[in-house]
Amino acid sequence: MEMKMSWVCLVLGLVLLMTISSDATNFLGHPDICCFSFVTFKIPDKEILEVVKTHSSCPRKGYVITTPRGRYCKKNLQ
Repeated sequence: MEMKMSWVCLVLGLVLLMTISSDATNFLGHPDICCFSFVTFKIPDKEILEVVKTHSSCPRKGYVITTPRGRYCKKNLQ
């Protein structure tokens, strides 16, 4: 019985280790905001609250523009 418990503990420890090191979890170093589609309309300057460049590991580069109505992604700031 003691041998079975040690195997159970070993297996549970390995599962826990795999879960912690999995890419599916959101740890530091992973981008929070990426753009997958972009708007083409002009956003008035007076409505812009914040502009943040997407993280370098995002698949598509762009800028996230925050307004009182929400967040929008644009390819460039022109």
